[in-house]
Amino acid sequence: MTGRRIRTTAAAVAAVLLGAAGCSSPSEGGEGSSGPSYVVGIATEPETLSPLLGYGKDGNSKIFDGLLSRDADLKLTPALAAELPEASEDGLTYTYTLREDVAFSDGTPFTAADVVFTYETILDEDTNNPARGELDAIESVTAEGDHRVVFRLKYPYAAFPERTVLPIASEAVAGKQDVNTGAYNTEPVGTGPYVLTSWSRGEKLSFRANPDYWGGEPEVEKLTMAVIGDDDIRATRLRSGDLDAAVLPPDLAQTFADSDGRKIVTATSADFRGVTMPTENEVTGDRAVRRALDIATDRTAMVDNILDGAGRVAHGAVPTVSPWFAEGTERPHDPAEAQEILQEAGWEPGEDGVRVKDGRRAAFTLWYPAGDQVRQEHALAFAGDAKKIGVDVTVESGTWEVIEPAMKEDAVLAGGGNPTDPDFDLYTLFHSDLAGDGFHNMARYANPAVDEKLEEGRRSADREARGAAYDAVQRELRDDPGHIFLTHIDHVYVMSGDWENVTTQVEPHDHGLGTGPWWNIEDWRRGK
Repeated sequence: MTGRRIRTTAAAVAAVLLGAAGCSSPSEGGEGSSGPSYVVGIATEPETLSPLLGYGKDGNSKIFDGLLSRDADLKLTPALAAELPEASEDGLTYTYTLREDVAFSDGTPFTAADVVFTYETILDEDTNNPARGELDAIESVTAEGDHRVVFRLKYPYAAFPERTVLPIASEAVAGKQDVNTGAYNTEPVGTGPYVLTSWSRGEKLSFRANPDYWGGEPEVEKLTMAVIGDDDIRATRLRSGDLDAAVLPPDLAQTFADSDGRKIVTATSADFRGVTMPTENEVTGDRAVRRALDIATDRTAMVDNILDGAGRVAHGAVPTVSPWFAEGTERPHDPAEAQEILQEAGWEPGEDGVRVKDGRRAAFTLWYPAGDQVRQEHALAFAGDAKKIGVDVTVESGTWEVIEPAMKEDAVLAGGGNPTDPDFDLYTLFHSDLAGDGFHNMARYANPAVDEKLEEGRRSADREARGAAYDAVQRELRDDPGHIFLTHIDHVYVMSGDWENVTTQVEPHDHGLGTGPWWNIEDWRRGK
């Protein structure tokens, strides 16, 4: 592994900077605003801005609010709900009392009917929401008057309140449109602290403060999210003053360490990087190959050399710092034992050093998304470790449009992670019911013992019973890996501006638009 980034030419950088004139300078209000603005460089943009199709499902959407939200410590707090929900003794009913002083940005009052509309629309099989399964526990949702909503569940689901950070859509607007193709996907109306003013796909999203926001009008009057996929270009635009802040790989962020007026902010995350092991590939489908690669991987070197220490080794989707992590499932780095596993399984060394079994070489392709430096370097490091035990991994890059059709047979340098509840990651990554369902269970992993314990964890309301179930899942995945987890990465940002109340949360995989030091930008105040 070289450890070097793919560099963008000076001409390409200049072209991007010239094309960035549409983004206001950080010191300017722009678009008719007279107050302060903030311009953030993010790596990706959402496919839709409609919560009915999955936007903002984990909170911090800026345009919308959920019934609940999370504070800096990820503790659930009331948002559109006036208080935390009342749960029945059997765990099957949750009752939410709603705020009475909330209106959508178009002036329409927010009521219980909007909550019912949002959840029922998402649960409708004709709605193209890829996260519908996350609400599987809901049997019904009903309004009792304008300010009370009752959820009835099919089974006790301890994590249910976590699901109600989901943004609430306007029935008066979205209810009159085709949910999958209507204008609400790009021209949303919400109750949140910001209102979308424009969205130039691939370039930027612009927002203005909602003057009638029930939580108080934000002091940052204009917020711009500049979409810049290439890490180096994002750093260049930050250095030029075109951006106020940006998410950057750790080594690029460190180049700003001595920059006046800028600071590096590091957020702990549950964001993992790992390699899918497609079970329908004749090489990665072999359990012995998966087990060997799992212990041949030098995770500590990846944290030190790729992340510059800004992260932790990953032994599974659940971070080692989580109270849900199963002690004893740590993977040793043992290339010698890995070779013994392969030898015993019939994978013999070939003339070129690549192992062979029944005439098949121990070789497969590993994809990573083009332009993602951190994934590129993880992929190259993983391939280097695999080569040492006689497994040939060819690293390729491409767009997700290229990668997705190849996922059935080829490995992918994947990312994911949610810090709030183990059900949110483990179920979607490994339950056989989701095998091949888009980016859910990408490896098409199927293990009845894992399925059984995932269901136990999901359907129990008892913390101890859930802990035992997820311990069992993690131990089974140690012996029969579905992914080779590599690292949990810290999210690193560079920021400028004299603002108070700037904090971070333990972050999920998705970061940029609603997650980052600006997760609570509506609460920022001018520095004194």
